[in-house]
Amino acid sequence: MIIGNGVLANSLRKIDADDVVFFASGVSNSLEIRSSEFDRETNLLEEIIAKYPDKKLVYFSTCSIYDLSKKQSKYVLHKLNVEHIIARKCKKYVIFRIGNAVGKGGNKNTLINFLSYSLENSKIIQLHSKAKRVFIGVEDIALFIKQNLENINNEIFNLVYPHQFALNQVVEALESHLNKKANCEIINEGSFYEITFEESTKTFFAETNPEEYLKKLFTTYL
Repeated sequence: MIIGNGVLANSLRKIDADDVVFFASGVSNSLEIRSSEFDRETNLLEEIIAKYPDKKLVYFSTCSIYDLSKKQSKYVLHKLNVEHIIARKCKKYVIFRIGNAVGKGGNKNTLINFLSYSLENSKIIQLHSKAKRVFIGVEDIALFIKQNLENINNEIFNLVYPHQFALNQVVEALESHLNKKANCEIINEGSFYEITFEESTKTFFAETNPEEYLKKLFTTYL
């Protein structure tokens, strides 16, 4: 069973299963501040948990939880609250913390969509030279879950491509993909959060190096 109809939810349709609830509905904009939006996700989640107590719940949280600069944001606090609800109320669950999921279309506020739009429209990109980010394609999320879900139970799991990408590396790859020069304003600041890369994700992505993975993301989704 799949709850949701966005880019991530649609990528999961090919692995839908009767004994699993994939909860891919709710707040996707990390800049959201309206309590009504957070309450809607929480209420729907609690309804689903109560209605299907014997199904394994798969929830998609965020790696932004590790970002100390965002620890007081309403989005991160909401995701932490949801994680606590799941751990307390579910018999069987997996919480996947996702880092910058990349899909075709979807939320215009995601980093890749924002950078792509800015580059294609000759907008100035303020490039923080010390910033790094993690990514994963939505099709890789679905395939990884298909291959590994049975072995991941009642835990929080970091599901990302196991590499921290510098923003200038991302922009340079985008320039090559779009055959267009970015208009960048370099700012000597920025940050990145420490994240543990799971061994099974290292195995899953073992045959793809970081440069190839960026190319794959752009070719597949942009």
